[in-house]
Order: sequence, then structure tokens, then C-alpha cells
Amino acid sequence: MAIFRSASGEGHTEVVLTAGNPYGSRTLVVERDEDSSVAYLCAPDGGVRGAVWLANHRPAPAVIDLSRVNAGLPPLMPRAGTLHPQGRRPLGQLTPLWFEEGDGVALYEEDDLLAVIPGWADMHRGMPGYARDAVGESPFAWALSEALEGLRPRISNAHSYWRWRRAEGSWPSFQEFVMGHLERALGPAGRYWDAGGDRLPTVGITERPPHGERGFTVLSTVGMSCQRMPTVEQWLDTPGAYARIELAVATRDDPRDAALLLVWLAQYPWHSVTWLGNGHTAKWYHDPSTFPLGAGYSGVLMQADAPNMPDMSGFAFGGEVVRWLWLTPVTAEALTS
Repeated sequence: MAIFRSASGEGHTEVVLTAGNPYGSRTLVVERDEDSSVAYLCAPDGGVRGAVWLANHRPAPAVIDLSRVNAGLPPLMPRAGTLHPQGRRPLGQLTPLWFEEGDGVALYEEDDLLAVIPGWADMHRGMPGYARDAVGESPFAWALSEALEGLRPRISNAHSYWRWRRAEGSWPSFQEFVMGHLERALGPAGRYWDAGGDRLPTVGITERPPHGERGFTVLSTVGMSCQRMPTVEQWLDTPGAYARIELAVATRDDPRDAALLLVWLAQYPWHSVTWLGNGHTAKWYHDPSTFPLGAGYSGVLMQADAPNMPDMSGFAFGGEVVRWLWLTPVTAEALTS
């Protein structure tokens, strides 16, 4: 049985808030009817990735009201699971605060933290978000008060990050910071291309022509490390050491061809809500015959310590180390092995 139904407008519900994250990869939808309110975290295809009950607006039932669940209506929290068993007034002004990664969101009522849907919330696995009015753990919501110690640093970081990001000059200062590091590691810059267009994250590509004893050109992204990648904490115990990356590729041929690989992957983690790391592979999104680095290849391997490549270490942002992943072309067989 699906405890939550999708945010599809089924039943006699009203959508009171719809807010997309800055990367266009998740949308927060808050629905209500006369009896209760619920929040959904949705993917671009409309699929629900996380959900949390917010409030009852009438006296709570003793047990789960399955008729509401089956009708696709916002669930009513049973009496034992809510701080307000008699119900509470309709919600006031709602404001979302997206996590830096874009895969989770905090929801405020006026200035009070109402709920949090983290990136790992999954209603199909019985892992809802956290709600201020919830007591204990139920299929609809877990108590926000019991999780604040772990969530508060993420929320505080989100406030600080978006305040900085919206400030005038934040991106140029970061860009200058990265370019200075790359000049020390690789030598003077050549051309620079915009790889982000009008969508966040803002990312560019810098060209570093042969310099000193290095007889090949290096291309690097500039801007991926400005925001942490989503979902890293779901896979690694020390996400702070792996959540910020830039990509690099070396070539002796036309740099504009190799740059297409960086354009392809520069915004991928945030738009697809995933992460890239050492040993990961990516299959070229188009026909293999169009692969930029020659026939016979179908994708790339990413390596943090690629052999015979320049040392790119020594750069950090937000108190976290930035790792450069080098892209190496691989065959279709390597992608499936």
C-alpha cells in the first residue's frame, strides 16, 4: 500500500505552494484540503521523491484513515503521531529553503521551521521527511525535534550559501579564485567558454595551452565546486571530502572538441540529482560516432589521480577540499565491464 499518493491533484485538494529548486531538478509542492496538509518533493517527470505530512486541520483519527489514502487525499496523522490531536488552523505563509545541493528542502511557516524533506527521503521505503508537529516516527512524518541536531548544520549552511550566492560579486570572486589556482598549477589561460547558459549552476571552461614541459592542452571546468553535489552523503561516510569537484581533460588535438565533454558533464550532477567520483564512468549521450575524441569510444572514465597528469591539489571552497576528476575516453566494453 502506498502511504502517500503523488502530488497529482487527485481528490478535492488545493495546491498552496509550488516552488522549484535553483537547478530545475526538484519541485516542492504543498497540498491541502479542509482536513490536512502535506508536502511533496517531485522530480521533473512528476514522480514523487519525498513526502511529509505537515498538519491536521481537524481532530485526529485513532488510526490511519485508509479511505483518504486510497482517494489520493492528504493523509491525516493518527492521534498518537501529532502534537495537535485536536487539529490546528490552516498553514500561514510558506517559504522554502533549498539545500545547497538542491536535493533537499526546508519549509518555513512564517519564520518558524515547519518541515524538512532531505534528499534521502523515500516514501516507498517508509522514509518520510521531518515535521514540526509530528511525534515519534510514523509512515507520514518523523519528529523534526528529534532530528534537528543533525539537520541544523545543513539548514544553516543553506541560509549562508544562498545569501552569499545572491550577493553582488560572489560569482566573479569565486571564478577569480579558481582561475588563480589553475594558473599556478597549469600556467597562463587561453580561451574561456560559458558551459552553463542561463541555468544554474554557473560553469565555465578554461583552456590552458602547453606550458613548460607539458606538451598538451588542459581544459578544466570552473564552477562545479561552487556548490556541493547531491546525494554524496547517501553513498559515503565522509561526504565533505568528495562533494566538491571540477573536471579536467587533456588533449593534443583541437581543444574545442575536448571541451564538448566538459559541456556535457559540467551541470549533470545537479540536473540529474547524482554525483560524480573517482572510478565513475559516463556513457556519451549521443550516437558514438559523434564522440568528440574519436571513433571507437563511447564514454569517459573519471579518475582523481590520473597517471601523468598535472597535480591539481591544494584548492578548497566552503571549508572542503576540491578534487579534480580527469576524463579519459573509454570503449563501450569498458563501460559495461
